[in-house]
Amino acid sequence: MSEKGKNLIIRTITGVLFVAIMVTCFLDPIAMIFVFALITGLAIWEYCGLVNEKEDVVVNRFITTVAGVCFFLSVAGINSGIISTNGVFIPYLLTIIYLFISELYTKNSNALNNWAYTMLSQLYIALPFAMINVLAFRQSPDGRFGYYYLLPMCVFIFLWANDTGAYCFGSLWGKHKLFPRISPAKTWEGSIGGGIVVLILSAVVGFIEMKGDNLSGLNLLQWIGLGLVVVVFGTWGDLVESLFKRTLGIKDSGNILPGHGGILDRFDSSLMAIPATVIYLYTLTLF
Repeated sequence: MSEKGKNLIIRTITGVLFVAIMVTCFLDPIAMIFVFALITGLAIWEYCGLVNEKEDVVVNRFITTVAGVCFFLSVAGINSGIISTNGVFIPYLLTIIYLFISELYTKNSNALNNWAYTMLSQLYIALPFAMINVLAFRQSPDGRFGYYYLLPMCVFIFLWANDTGAYCFGSLWGKHKLFPRISPAKTWEGSIGGGIVVLILSAVVGFIEMKGDNLSGLNLLQWIGLGLVVVVFGTWGDLVESLFKRTLGIKDSGNILPGHGGILDRFDSSLMAIPATVIYLYTLTLF
């Protein structure tokens, strides 16, 4: 078997296992919190390793990773009702204070760079992943907390559908580059094709849910709007990570997922799509 064939098999097996784990974890709230806390930690660890390769950048990899996981778990605890006090954020605040003050004693050449790259990990990775808890948990008027897996799971299903559709349409008809300076392989035809696939899929999901319990509270048009938000911001998320890698001069963020690169490569789209979905859903409640 050729090397290309072996890589395809490895990529396929990894992809199937990845999707199976992701979908399965959404079926149980504790599993979802555990898996995404782990993903948050791995992503920040990976990020710190990449930026530490830059000249004059020394980020405390361990404490920065601990901080991001603490923030994720704090948001999960509050939104799930497991913890009812904002004191849960104290460990996170302590790690952030430590990361700032420690630069006084490390004698690193550029403290400003270190602070900037450290806090970027929290804004770019920890905060977006933590917002998955806002999508998954909801408090009813009587004060009870409920877990609804459909919305967060659909964000990822829509992202996967968008990637698949964009690849197929781009391979068949792609001619016009979407953003050649950042990602030469992406085309307008692929992006539009992926978007159409997601809009159809979101309409189907919305129709099925409205025939059932309609726990999301969204109507058909709002589900289609959700699909559009995921497509647009997921594409931007992909481009943002491409710009990040291009700035660092690397092709993949890592190799933890055989055939798929690193954690950031696999979750780049979601880092923009998740917070955008939260904004979209909260905006709907205003009108």
